[in-house]
Amino acid sequence: MDFLISGSNVVTPKELSVSIQTLDSGSSGRNANGDMVRDILGRKTKLDVKWGPLEISEVSLILRLIDSAFFTVRYFDPQEAGLITKTFYCGDRVVPVYSWNEKFSKMMWQGLSVSLIEK
Repeated sequence: MDFLISGSNVVTPKELSVSIQTLDSGSSGRNANGDMVRDILGRKTKLDVKWGPLEISEVSLILRLIDSAFFTVRYFDPQEAGLITKTFYCGDRVVPVYSWNEKFSKMMWQGLSVSLIEK
């Protein structure tokens, strides 16, 4: 599966969790009969993405692509049963170090994990 960020093909994530969130207005709640009354503002998607081991060039590309205030992501959406593109922003980015190879002077990263939240 191609995983595109801002139109650029990046390494396919090792894990992808899709959360569908319903946004209610402040007037949503229970009425005097105890029934739920909802004023739904919309639905937004959150992607929890984790990559496996990455070379410095791969992790750098992904970090630069998600550094903008907003960016597009093309991913496989379970509700739409296909590839779609939406606009997201990112939460915290975690990049644990994996190893340093003295022989090749090369840094490897254990992966990268980030939450992408729909605009």
